[in-house]
Amino acid sequence: MANRVVITGMGAVTPLGNEIETLWENLLAGKSGVRLIDRFDTEEFSSKIAGLVNDFSIEGYIDAKDARRMDQFVQYGLVASCKAIEDAKLNIDESNAHRVGVVVGSGIGGMQTLCDQHSILVEKGPRRLSPLFIPMMIPNILAGQISIYTGAKGPNFCVVTACATATHSIGEAFKTIQRGQADIIISGGAEAPVIPLGVGGFTAMKALSTRNDEPQKASRPFDRDRDGFVIGEGAGILVLEELEHALKRGAKIYGEVVGYGASGDAYHITAPEDNGSGAVRAMRAAIKDAGIEPEDVGYINAHGTSTELNDVIESRAIKTLFGAHAKKLLVNSTKSMTGHLLGAAGAVEGIVTALSLQKGLFHQTMNLENPDEECDLNYIPGKNAEADITYGLSNSFGFGGHNGVLLFKRYEE
Repeated sequence: MANRVVITGMGAVTPLGNEIETLWENLLAGKSGVRLIDRFDTEEFSSKIAGLVNDFSIEGYIDAKDARRMDQFVQYGLVASCKAIEDAKLNIDESNAHRVGVVVGSGIGGMQTLCDQHSILVEKGPRRLSPLFIPMMIPNILAGQISIYTGAKGPNFCVVTACATATHSIGEAFKTIQRGQADIIISGGAEAPVIPLGVGGFTAMKALSTRNDEPQKASRPFDRDRDGFVIGEGAGILVLEELEHALKRGAKIYGEVVGYGASGDAYHITAPEDNGSGAVRAMRAAIKDAGIEPEDVGYINAHGTSTELNDVIESRAIKTLFGAHAKKLLVNSTKSMTGHLLGAAGAVEGIVTALSLQKGLFHQTMNLENPDEECDLNYIPGKNAEADITYGLSNSFGFGGHNGVLLFKRYEE
């Protein structure tokens, strides 16, 4: 029989706060973390807004000398990991280190480091490149740094699937514990793309919202006036743990991971197939993995990007899979307040899904003022919802047709 896997720690660095309590309170208060970008001159950029991390500090977590050798995405992810470990009251030492793993990814990795070193190459030549350039830039270095900082010596790897990165990371961590290959895994994702090249690249795709005069209203999933996603940054980390191991050490339990589904669209590099078949397969796989029926699911934390294609096609996929039950589901988009954290999104939204089930509270989808006629589900507009729900899905879909879905369960002894 497969091991049961529970969540015993959470850590986050987000546009809505750098503590789990702050993130949760701001979501329930309907606050937005989206604002005008003030880190670089945006005059020539059509999109000038982002979900930005505020008041970030490495103090107490990362040595200042070490931090200078880390890209911003690593700093975000390492601080979030340290906070999750603290939250889990987890002590990693030689007695358990080989049974503690790390599965943490990034959709892009050290983009700022790449830009900085490219400038040095062009202006000063190859002999002036930093010997730390490559290890600072590669996406897997965060998983490595978490291992080095914490002493975790169990399975250690990095998943890179664009905006599905963190969801796939948590799913693979879940399966690793379920198989008995680790007792505890630190899992999630981190991203720091709010730099000229990152914003410029997504702008060139015409993927970003240009509602620059109303930043806090720019991310409007499922609304007919949506005009693109809002780029965001940050990190989300969960400590996943085998149930008996968690109970033995008296750990608090936020919730349980019970299903994981993944699929590929085999369709287009950026657009999902019109019928949402890839999303349907991933959601169905997660539900089947848990051994439940679609009608047992009561909540979906949607990918909900505020793009023309995603919101309609994700809604179609939900209706295809759930049929008449789709109208009974509570569906919301955390991105309506955080923006899109790319490779970190699935972890932050996984945290929100677990907390929502635990507390019986489900935040509203902000800025849903004029619903798209094809988006006709209950996206919790206007005010938060209260409900006694046992199972909830968290959806993530990435460029390249990568689909990842996690099924969470409210913990019951």
